[in-house]
Amino acid sequence: MAPSKKDPSTTTESPVTLELLRLDTGSAVALVGHPLHVMMVHFPIAFVVATLGVDIFYWWSGDPFWLRVSLWSAGFTFWTGVAASVVGTAELLLVRGIRMHEASWSHAIAAMTLVAISGANWGLRLGYPESILPHGLALSALAATVAGFAGWHGGKLIFDHGIGILVSPRN
Repeated sequence: MAPSKKDPSTTTESPVTLELLRLDTGSAVALVGHPLHVMMVHFPIAFVVATLGVDIFYWWSGDPFWLRVSLWSAGFTFWTGVAASVVGTAELLLVRGIRMHEASWSHAIAAMTLVAISGANWGLRLGYPESILPHGLALSALAATVAGFAGWHGGKLIFDHGIGILVSPRN
């Protein structure tokens, strides 16, 4: 007996599944079936939070050790952010279904803003370490706020729209 086909008018599919059926939103930049952008964004987010924490420790203790740590942390924030941005931009440009969502553009703009703030924060520490308080601390707090905004939109893309999770109905 041949399997019966479901009547589309009685489907109980979730809105995310229906969205995946309408547009191909699978990741175009993946390694062994794992989306690179989703894996890479954890690093700049972690370093943003670490840099803010290190700045607070320096403000509290005045120990120059924290200046050196913040220089490295801010540098890793910037460079891991650049790497995640390159992959994220490739996803945005290569996958039409990703470009169709407003949250994709909000996420991209917030992420690029975060990379710019992180670059300024790292540059400040390279050239003017005596300006960590208050300017470096302010940049770190701003970076953490922008990271929250970018992360919220990125989470919205994944959890509300199923973007980049490699669940493509066309495969």
